[in-house]
Amino acid sequence: MPAQQDQSVFPFEGSSYRGPAPQYAELRACPQSVAKVPTAGGVDAWLVTRYEDVKEAFADPRISRAAACGAHAPRVGGSMHTTPEMIISMDGAEHARLRKLVAGSFTVRRVEKMRPRVQEIVDELLDEMAAKGPSVDLVQQLCLPMPLTVIGELLGVPREDLQTFERHARSFATVDDRSGGEAALAGLAKLSEYIVGLIADKRANPTDDMLSELIAARDEGDRLSEEELVTFGFTLIGAGFDTTANQLGNSVLALITDHRDQWDLLVEQPGRIPVAVEELLRHVNLFATDTTGFPRVALEDVEIGGAEIKAGDAVVIALASANRDGSVFQDPDRLDVTRTHNPHISFGHGLHYCLGKTLGRIEMQVALEGLVRRFPDLRLAGSIDDLPWHTGEINHTLTSLPVTWGS
Repeated sequence: MPAQQDQSVFPFEGSSYRGPAPQYAELRACPQSVAKVPTAGGVDAWLVTRYEDVKEAFADPRISRAAACGAHAPRVGGSMHTTPEMIISMDGAEHARLRKLVAGSFTVRRVEKMRPRVQEIVDELLDEMAAKGPSVDLVQQLCLPMPLTVIGELLGVPREDLQTFERHARSFATVDDRSGGEAALAGLAKLSEYIVGLIADKRANPTDDMLSELIAARDEGDRLSEEELVTFGFTLIGAGFDTTANQLGNSVLALITDHRDQWDLLVEQPGRIPVAVEELLRHVNLFATDTTGFPRVALEDVEIGGAEIKAGDAVVIALASANRDGSVFQDPDRLDVTRTHNPHISFGHGLHYCLGKTLGRIEMQVALEGLVRRFPDLRLAGSIDDLPWHTGEINHTLTSLPVTWGS
């Protein structure tokens, strides 16, 4: 029988799509909620758990992402592999420069123009689902192909390449405990090779897609380098494809099982779906470690929540914990799709506030609206205890979600 992990060691056991591990609520209740905890990586790290402290840590430039990507940076365990060239691994002027160059491609107005195409993609997938029914695997039928197709079209990936693209993207986005991250690194290499070729094609023959737009983007003579284009491409894939697929699958599971009354309410009142999506983003726990997945390092001495954090200390920001803070959210452990006061920080805060937030919201809204409209009696096929979950360390990832409908 395997030895049990020490319950005080981060990442804590007990996290699931239903919510963060119970240790976070205990820490939030402590007078000193920013606590130093031992980690699976062998170092101690400061764990930030309360909403206001989490926002402060996100916004403080002295709490650095870039410093956590160095060869000798402290390793805490339960964190996604990143490279220093990725925008999510940068700070300061370097991050600001890249963000300024790419921000024009992610304005609300520009991304909202994609809604009709997202609707077409979802409608096509739901037509196929109805034809295959009355039982399908929702992960393979909708949760994966919908964001994959959207991101592929966003980058200008030819339709005939999408299956190959999916295989490499899935490997890159999913770190597996058993392979020690080797599959993710192999997927990263294959994606890089593919995107290098795609960039060359777009540079020679620009089309109406985001990658062509990013190739042409300039700011006072500055432009994205070849390496920056490649790394931004697979950053977009990891964040925009895998994250959306997991969030959608976990959210549907929560609604049709633990919170059936909330599903039925959306069937009756689909106009509530935009508000419901915000609540699902807050309540349904995506990250397996209950954090942003990315550790940070203090560049200098800093005080957060009364804790004296020293330069060089590792800092872990518990985003899922912040979204369950009872001082901000009334009845925080309840999923309430009518919740109107909902300042969740599921897309982060401060410097690394998610560029793709509008697209993620659109995809979730369109997919859920289609499901409640066309499959109002959707339900889980089989036992929730038999659902297969990926054993990696980043997200709570369903590998299959069998559903059924009808009599």
